[in-house]
Amino acid sequence: MGPLEGVKVVELAGLGPAPFACMMLAELGAEVLRIDRPGGGMSMGPPELDLVNRGRRSAALDLKQPAAVDVVRRLVAQADVLVEGFRPGVAERLGLGPADCHGINPRLVYGRMTGWGQDGPLAQAAGHDIDYLAVSGALHLIGRAGGPPQVPANLLGDFAGGSLYLVIGVLAALHEAQRSGQGQVVDAAIVDGSAHLTTMLLGALAAGSWRQERGTNLLDTGAPFYDVYETADGKHVAVGALEPQFYAELIGKLGLDAPDRNDPANWPALRKQLAETFRQRTQEEWTELFDGSDACVAPVLPLAGDHPHLVARGIFVDRDGVRQAAPAPRFDRTPTSLDRPPAKPGEHTREALTDWGITDIDDLLQSGAAVQN
Repeated sequence: MGPLEGVKVVELAGLGPAPFACMMLAELGAEVLRIDRPGGGMSMGPPELDLVNRGRRSAALDLKQPAAVDVVRRLVAQADVLVEGFRPGVAERLGLGPADCHGINPRLVYGRMTGWGQDGPLAQAAGHDIDYLAVSGALHLIGRAGGPPQVPANLLGDFAGGSLYLVIGVLAALHEAQRSGQGQVVDAAIVDGSAHLTTMLLGALAAGSWRQERGTNLLDTGAPFYDVYETADGKHVAVGALEPQFYAELIGKLGLDAPDRNDPANWPALRKQLAETFRQRTQEEWTELFDGSDACVAPVLPLAGDHPHLVARGIFVDRDGVRQAAPAPRFDRTPTSLDRPPAKPGEHTREALTDWGITDIDDLLQSGAAVQN
């Protein structure tokens, strides 16, 4: 039912950002076939809880065997998209690089997900989310004044700077291929996307309204009216009262005689006043006080929380006994869905390859080129 219904994707299994991108493509309606290595790869838990692998079937192929590579080539002939997350040159050495695949299917969109990109001095270097954020400058932004950079889990690099840019690139290339009849390579690098995410702040830096020093700016906890404060029960609330009218409502709800916020010299005193005030009540009490107001105060909740707004919109769902985030964004005519739980590597080898028209499955299984879990 999703907007990508009819689009066929071959995913060469990897870690983190590439699987998340393929999860999104599947939730948007594409038929995604994940090609796992026999036995699978690294995971943060058992396969049934590896939620970034939800939404698609898994076939296990040993790509060290020519017969398995030949199967992927036959799948590529039918596909609209291929996604791989290897280091540069690995797919080429397997015989599944862009030139190989475009020789089979000129319309193919070939999505490549890496940390450093396909070229440059670091292209062959190992790395993780934190490294790409560090070099791009994004990590430097995050933290309090006088303190070290703070690590935002792997949300900002892997998934925002990586997965989402890969999905955007694949969708754009699919659209262009409808017009031109030709596919192309999408080189999605986390370091590129992470740098691109800083665009607004780069403009502010050039304008002199943003400083390189962490924790001294409007949006990085430098301003006391855009920060997090501890409550009486050791929890926290987030305050984002940037606009004057929202700030006025904040101060009014708190009953404070606050100094002029437009003079940064008053910020230390204002921060002390806010911190002392928020420590006087529990998080729940503050949430009730600010409910329905424009003061821009929200409770800082743990993962998979049950805030009434989250419940009303169904932002988290319980599926197959696991609490997980529902697909996003939403469509009014071609809705997204969660139709498959995460698969064990090779769980659907026979079923999926049969549906894709592969006829010599028994021989592949007997030789070990394919494995049915």
